[in-house]
Amino acid sequence: MVIYVTILKKALKKGRDFSEKVLTIITNLIIAISKETITNLPKRAIKNINSFYQEIKNALGESFIALSICAISGLFAGILLTNMGDVFAKFPGIFVLIPGAIAMRGNIFGALGSRLSSELHIGILSPELKKSPLLKQSISSSIILTFLLSLLLAFASKGLCEITGQASMQLFDFIIISILAGLISSLILLPLTIIIALKSYENGWDPDNVTTPLIAALGDLFTIPSLMLSLFILNLLDYLIIKIILVILFIFMAILFLIRGLQFDDYVKTVITESTPILILCSILGTGAGTILNSKLSLILNNPSVLTLVPLFSGQSGNLISILGARLSSGLHSGNVEVASMPKKGALINFAIILILGLIIYPLIGVLVHISTITLGITSLGLNNIVLISLFAGCILIPFIMIISYYLSYLSYKEGLNPDNIVIPLSTSITDLLANFCLILVVMIFLGIPLTSLF
Repeated sequence: MVIYVTILKKALKKGRDFSEKVLTIITNLIIAISKETITNLPKRAIKNINSFYQEIKNALGESFIALSICAISGLFAGILLTNMGDVFAKFPGIFVLIPGAIAMRGNIFGALGSRLSSELHIGILSPELKKSPLLKQSISSSIILTFLLSLLLAFASKGLCEITGQASMQLFDFIIISILAGLISSLILLPLTIIIALKSYENGWDPDNVTTPLIAALGDLFTIPSLMLSLFILNLLDYLIIKIILVILFIFMAILFLIRGLQFDDYVKTVITESTPILILCSILGTGAGTILNSKLSLILNNPSVLTLVPLFSGQSGNLISILGARLSSGLHSGNVEVASMPKKGALINFAIILILGLIIYPLIGVLVHISTITLGITSLGLNNIVLISLFAGCILIPFIMIISYYLSYLSYKEGLNPDNIVIPLSTSITDLLANFCLILVVMIFLGIPLTSLF
């Protein structure tokens, strides 16, 4: 028994000695690693930050220039809206149509720009401005979608006004205004979209960072004047019979365009069949955004600087998600963005770009709105308030922008659908709805209005 006890003591002593040696080795190793880490951590951090900056600086620079141009055009749209108080009274329900009309231009031509961008990236489209079958097909599909969606937008606007019990003009008026505005603005936007996409790529600018936001800016710039021109034409149509004939003609042409589009080759047919269901949903979302604004029309008209901010905030939010959607689409096509259920490095880098741009652009548009309203003698909520409203509403919105754009890109690509036909139209329409909601929410908080009146 004594022998066993002695053996056990020796074994425990050896075990303790061995454990102490192992612990000593581990401790020394940790100290050595810690010293190395502490010594090199600043260098590594600086190196990583510099590497990250080098990776995103071109995208940030190009996107910021495009967004700045967009901010100016959006500001003009906001100023035009501020002077349309009498129009809102004369044409009840027109405010429901406006966000949907602006979004529709961005959806159709933003998607066109994204498709051209992807085709330029993968080399199936030449950056030279000349006739090509692919370019002709892109133009045809965009014209067909413009006519179809303008008609559907009119029905959606009238329908939502009826459902929510808001005053509105006749359906005939909605159809005439929507289609005329769509045709007028498209005559300008279509050639500009093609030129911007091809020339920016030809000159070394990434169309993903330039095309979609500039197209959205042009949509903001030309949609409001197009609507005003269509309202002027509507005023000239004094007789109901003329309106009825014009509406019947528009509906007949829309059906004819749809049938012709489905008889085109696979490219046009694919664009139409993939885009139409999404754009119908986008029209409903766009008019939903307009319904939110129209329901708070008195609040907006009593604070003109908010009315100036509305298209600017909504437009820049749409631009941010358009940039992200276009970059993710091109990344999925080229393999730079991993196809994964959780965002990985390629997607996270794009998220960082959007976050940085958002933190810069949202306060900037607040400053622009304040300066423009003061210059024009319009009542402002004050520089601090308008900047904080824009920034806080943007901070609420940005995480939704990232999630929506990524998973729409991921799911559409995984299902074999072209993200260019789905991601930008659907993501911008959802963003319009959320942007208007976030903006009205923050405005109500700043003005001390009970949030219960929002619902």
